[in-house]
Amino acid sequence: MLEFKPLTINDKDLFDKYLKPYIFETCEYSFTNLFIWRKALDIQYALYKDVLIILKSDFEGELHFMQPIGYKRENLEEIINFLIELKSQLGLPHLFKDVEEWFVEELTSVYGEGKFAISEDRDNFDYIYESKALSSLSGKKLHKKKNHYNYFIKNYNYEVAPITSELIQPCIKSAREWCHKHVCKGYLLYELRSIEEMLRNSSNLDFIGMVVYVEGKLSAFTIGEKINENMAIIHIEKADPDIRGLYNFINKTFIEDHFMEVPYINREQDLGIEGLRQAKLTYVPIKLAKKFTID
Repeated sequence: MLEFKPLTINDKDLFDKYLKPYIFETCEYSFTNLFIWRKALDIQYALYKDVLIILKSDFEGELHFMQPIGYKRENLEEIINFLIELKSQLGLPHLFKDVEEWFVEELTSVYGEGKFAISEDRDNFDYIYESKALSSLSGKKLHKKKNHYNYFIKNYNYEVAPITSELIQPCIKSAREWCHKHVCKGYLLYELRSIEEMLRNSSNLDFIGMVVYVEGKLSAFTIGEKINENMAIIHIEKADPDIRGLYNFINKTFIEDHFMEVPYINREQDLGIEGLRQAKLTYVPIKLAKKFTID
């Protein structure tokens, strides 16, 4: 049986070799994302015939494969047949999750219709926005966001700074305070651990970070990275919810300062959390990047 290894920071070069040639639309295939969630989602990997196979759990604890990386069109069927057999041996409830639309099309072109049960995973669709819209907040649909932003800049003394090594611990402290203010358990506790992982490994990861001081106190921070020429991902965005307009300010300013050269911003999924879904929809995404489950 294929031997899977736990993902570590030392695997970054290997993963970059396989992931970088592709233009992924979703956040799942960022090494940063895989690394920081590796413990919460039990992420492991193996190589089979020079193809990267990633084994991962969802938040219900059910293991699945992500779509294989690095296959050639002519050996895709061989790879999939091997994974079907391996799924049976491992007793996995699903064959694939976190699958992008183009892979579904490629799978169907090889096997035809009816071989697989393919379903949309709406709770994990990523929200894609135009960077120019997020940076300008112009237009009727974003008018309320712009008003909150204007209120913040007119009524608070604030300072923006990059996340440097000296700010790692203050950001971790801020993340812990935010989590405990919002009942720090379940997904929020997993997220806190992922933030700590990201910040502590900042020298080995490719992200950019920014903090906002309000009245001299570190009150917000955000982390994102450019994953290709067309898109950046916002991995983390935390702010004091009691400061009106702070979320709008950090969202807008981070894009303005760091990601105006990329046309699209991926703000990740809502996980079926209703409040988070409504918040993401109010920023008016230009599309939802679909993800699929395949059995």
